[in-house]
Amino acid sequence: QPQLVESGGGLVQPGGSLRLSCQSSALTFEYYAVGWFRQAVEKEREGVSWMDSTGGTHNGTTYYADSVKGRFTMSRDSPQNTVYLQMDNLQPEDTAIYSCAVGPWGGFNQDEYNYWGQGTQVTVSS
Repeated sequence: QPQLVESGGGLVQPGGSLRLSCQSSALTFEYYAVGWFRQAVEKEREGVSWMDSTGGTHNGTTYYADSVKGRFTMSRDSPQNTVYLQMDNLQPEDTAIYSCAVGPWGGFNQDEYNYWGQGTQVTVSS
């Protein structure tokens, strides 16, 4: 089972920023769709952003949930085989466990992803 490892979570004040990283030693991200999901306490997991594979139907395009559009930026460093989620202007409602996932098709539906990381906690609080 390929492993995905997230890092970069932590505690930040409202209005602050964090950058999450997702790495894999077994999967080459540019060949897959990669998604970021989050799950807050007592809430359903929700898609935050996803990026299509290079050469995929959406050819590397990145998509964002309305709740994070304009504040979060997803990017991929192919030589480092790392996917990032830059999160700016964080708000308490962004508090959740954030996980990266890999699949063939992408989208905001978690069922489209085959491999998942363990997640990293993001807490936004004053």
